[in-house]
Amino acid sequence: MRIQGLGVIDEAVLEPHSGLTVVTGETGAGKTMVVTGLHLLGGGRAEASRVRVGAERAVVEGRFHLQRDSAAGEVAADAGAEPDEDGSLIAVRTVGADGRSRAHLGGRSVPVGVLAELSEQLLAVHGQNDQLRLTRPAEQCALLDRFAGEAVGAPLASYRELREKWLSVSAELTERTERSRELVREADLLRHGLEEIAAVDPKPGEDADLHAEARRLADADQLRESATSAQSDISGGADSEATELADAGVGALGLVARARHQLLGVDDPALRELAPRLAEAAVLLTDVGAELTRYLDGLDADPARLEHVLARQAELKQLTRKYAADIDGVLDWVATSQQRLAGLDNSDEALAELARRRDELAARLAELASVITAERKAAADELGKAVTEELGGLAMAQARVEVAVRPRLAEADDPVALPIDGHLLHAGRSGVDDVELLLVAHRGAPALPVNKGASGGELSRVMLALEVVLSHADPVPTLVFDEVDAGVGGRAAVEVGRRLARLARTHQVIVVTHLPQVAAYADRHLVVDKTADGGVTSSGVRVLSESERVVELARMLAGLDYTYTGRAHAEELLDAARADKKAEPARKYRRSTTR
Repeated sequence: MRIQGLGVIDEAVLEPHSGLTVVTGETGAGKTMVVTGLHLLGGGRAEASRVRVGAERAVVEGRFHLQRDSAAGEVAADAGAEPDEDGSLIAVRTVGADGRSRAHLGGRSVPVGVLAELSEQLLAVHGQNDQLRLTRPAEQCALLDRFAGEAVGAPLASYRELREKWLSVSAELTERTERSRELVREADLLRHGLEEIAAVDPKPGEDADLHAEARRLADADQLRESATSAQSDISGGADSEATELADAGVGALGLVARARHQLLGVDDPALRELAPRLAEAAVLLTDVGAELTRYLDGLDADPARLEHVLARQAELKQLTRKYAADIDGVLDWVATSQQRLAGLDNSDEALAELARRRDELAARLAELASVITAERKAAADELGKAVTEELGGLAMAQARVEVAVRPRLAEADDPVALPIDGHLLHAGRSGVDDVELLLVAHRGAPALPVNKGASGGELSRVMLALEVVLSHADPVPTLVFDEVDAGVGGRAAVEVGRRLARLARTHQVIVVTHLPQVAAYADRHLVVDKTADGGVTSSGVRVLSESERVVELARMLAGLDYTYTGRAHAEELLDAARADKKAEPARKYRRSTTR
């Protein structure tokens, strides 16, 4: 990742380790800007205040290595992003000093939402805000469902699909019942319109056909005169205008025949080649003459027929004035109204059928909800035990976590109340359960919600324990922790480092920390340095060598970076962490498949 002009960081390039990377530095040096950069790459909110003072813009550029056929790869492909030759993908986020933001992915300009969609597949950032989210019931339910896996996921997907059908039928029944009179009036109007149109019985395109026929009948004499004159000009006759140009009685056909005979009687090949074309003209003239004859035979100045056509036009005009601009539109209205009328059946039989359908769907929905509840309760017991075990190693040996799954009772006017086992429960999108994480701080203490029963440091450890337990169910390859160890110290800090190192065996883990006990477990140690030049403060990021790590850990321990005691303590901490990482067995929490 490359950062320019972000906060106190002027320019920095960092490459996290595939395992555990820690970021340390003095207070105010800009450690959290690393996490801010990741937030921006992940489509997070852009703020002009994050742009370095005096800079025109802040730029964060990250290179992601994607697995083949991954969901993140599909997101990139849909956005038209082009990966590099090694298959990696470059994302760029720019924030101007005026607050305007731009995003690029794989060399293409994309909406910021595309980066957010991509980050959902690649990054999970945990910080103080995530601890707050941990206190929300919806988040706690999502955590439990992640742990339960397909045991809850499969029936929950079916439940949501069935719930949409149940809500649709219930809404339709409610509408028909509450709007009974209004629907009856609408149905009467539709029936009246359909009966009026059926009585006229219009045909597709009939109005256009009648218009053409009416004009033909009204202008029959003029049309006959024009057609007769044209026919005479073609075939010849006393009334033919061609007699002024040729011998009397010779029409266009005769003239063409005479010209063809003249051409055939010469020896010049150039003239003789024109004769076949005159033969073609004669055939065309003959066809036109025959058409004119048929037209004259069918042309009839019938006043009665004209009157009938005009009367039919008046009937059709009554329909087009009410229902549509033309007869085809009227027929479309008929089809739409018939379909609407079928849906307005407000008879007792129709209402009873809807009620039966609603109750049938409700019964099936209740069965699925009960299955989800049973699976959640079983998973809740396992999750509570696993998190409690983790807390035992985080200096909370007397603490116990319980995951309570309770039915969510429906209010009196709840529109999605579902009867289950004699109780009306609220059928939300995630089922009928309320899930709550409870913490028993010590023996004899009451079980309280985690936001009430845990201090800031304890809440951080609970969240870390949950992340360790849920790591097997988390498909996101990179986990980022922003001072998740706040309020933690001593032995608990060592255990936090140990668990982060354990997470790093299956995930890329990036941690911003102030604890040397956590930093000692790093596979790569980055430090944010702050310098002041001419009154302007700037920070940069660099990778520490092994000897430099000793100095940094000594500073973090007690600010004793240049004393024998401080260095000795730092070296001892590093040696202990290395030995611990080699000896620590891999542990995976997975739900048991049999109960």
